[in-house]
Amino acid sequence: MGWYYLQNAVVFLIDTAFGFYILALMLRFLLGLVRADFRNPFAQMLLRTTSGLLLPLRRIIPGSFGFDWANFLLMFVLQFMQNTLVAGIIGEPYSVVGTVVQSIAALLSILIRVFVFSIFLEIAMSWFQTGQNPLEALLYRLNYPLLNPLRKRLPLVSGIDFSPMVALVVLELFSLLLVLPLQDFGKFLSTG
Repeated sequence: MGWYYLQNAVVFLIDTAFGFYILALMLRFLLGLVRADFRNPFAQMLLRTTSGLLLPLRRIIPGSFGFDWANFLLMFVLQFMQNTLVAGIIGEPYSVVGTVVQSIAALLSILIRVFVFSIFLEIAMSWFQTGQNPLEALLYRLNYPLLNPLRKRLPLVSGIDFSPMVALVVLELFSLLLVLPLQDFGKFLSTG
């Protein structure tokens, strides 16, 4: 009985440590894709947090066409390591192929959660005085590729922008129709 509680605590610590670092890498990756201003204080924090592992890897794996391959590979490897460690601790069936699929699904899930949270945060910040918070510019830049095409197609209704709501629905559908089946397929591959 005591091992079960210790096992849960160790899994929690692994998920937390890996999760925060993978999240920081995901944010850095996305902000790089949208060409955000990295002089921003929040972006500077991400740079300092992730540079320790990322910069040596960039010497080996260069980016190309605006895509940070080193960051992408590091996110994937860390997610794979997290899934492998957790499976070993809780005694789940394990296969490399299944863990690869589950790692891809986990990264897609993180990607969706980042956009959902950033859209909600951008909505909340729009209710207050604008132009004062350095986070506001990063959120706008991050969400622009998702929200701008919707804003062009959806008219304002009484001055209300419904594009964030539509984007949130699309993100949830993406999660339900792609990420969850991918996770289940990875589990199926692991159990044989």
